[in-house]
Amino acid sequence: MHTLYGIKNCDTVKKARQWLDQNGIAYQFHDFRADGLTPAQLKEFAARIDFNTLLNRSSTSWRQLSAEQQSDLTLEKAIALMLNTPTLIKRPILDTGDKLIIGFFAKDGGYAAHLPAAAAAKADHYKAKLL
Repeated sequence: MHTLYGIKNCDTVKKARQWLDQNGIAYQFHDFRADGLTPAQLKEFAARIDFNTLLNRSSTSWRQLSAEQQSDLTLEKAIALMLNTPTLIKRPILDTGDKLIIGFFAKDGGYAAHLPAAAAAKADHYKAKLL
């Protein structure tokens, strides 16, 4: 089963959850704030995808950090910042087991390109509408 990581009040996370529900994709939701994150989880993410990809440098939370906090980022420093301020993590993160998918873009078909079962279900849905 897939795991969707994010913050439940985030509009993009809401869109991703709605897309997964509408496409019949089973997933477990993990809220960064309510369920927390561990250093081990973030290190595991960083082992699978560059930590710079995980870090949301366009967020309000990032802009509120001091120049010292933003400079000379190492994996350890980035993990400490993300643990302290979960809104620094790009979201949502969909863990398919095989890969991590960062972000959600409804206009690009959502997760259809990344989840073969979803793409097939969507194609069947359109075929049914045509018949």
